[in-house]
Amino acid sequence: MVMATEPTNESVLVVEDETDLRELLELHLLREGYRVLTAEDGRRGFELAASERPDLIVLDWMLPNMSGPEVARMLRDRKDTRSVGILMLTAKGEEADVVEGLESGADDYVTKPFRPKELISRVKAVLRRRASEDDRDRSRISVGSLTMDRDRFELLVESEHVTLTRAEFRLLWTLLSHPGRVFTRGELAEEITAGESIILERNVDVHVSAVRKKLGAEGDIIQTVRGVGYRCKD
Repeated sequence: MVMATEPTNESVLVVEDETDLRELLELHLLREGYRVLTAEDGRRGFELAASERPDLIVLDWMLPNMSGPEVARMLRDRKDTRSVGILMLTAKGEEADVVEGLESGADDYVTKPFRPKELISRVKAVLRRRASEDDRDRSRISVGSLTMDRDRFELLVESEHVTLTRAEFRLLWTLLSHPGRVFTRGELAEEITAGESIILERNVDVHVSAVRKKLGAEGDIIQTVRGVGYRCKD
């Protein structure tokens, strides 16, 4: 049984007809904590993507029944799968092929042969970009008795206004935007500063403590994950 140091709530669909490669990708993704689905041909991959709506698809170019670019185009044409991340995996490396893959809707492109670490890095990068795009599209979120309005820079707890600093607001917004997802202190440090400056990771603990205090009885919505970081209770 493959165990990850810290599971995530993100799911990845691997659509690959080569059994050995499909199983290798599944192994490495499981080790990173992702929930993994697999399919061995394009049609089944499309069906799984439409029904399960994974966060990202590792999609081979050459597939039985339906090619990778065909699958990508069909997913981008559907409202419910339009935002799924797509990482195209193929032996094709010519510039025209790269362009075709990206124009079909792929977010990124990895050419065989590849190192598993490289592919995992690309998977994480696509997921980060997709998450950032989703966040930019939202200006208001509600979790339990908490409601945040980014346009108004406003936090309501049980309909009562709570004043936060800019750093505290960014931290809480990040956690509430992804209930259940674990963020490391380093990731939260980047979110707090929005890339404008650098803070020490241990200062994140200070901000979390301050936010919990301001939330009062609702402060336990922020959970500590020992040795890793923090998450919003889902």
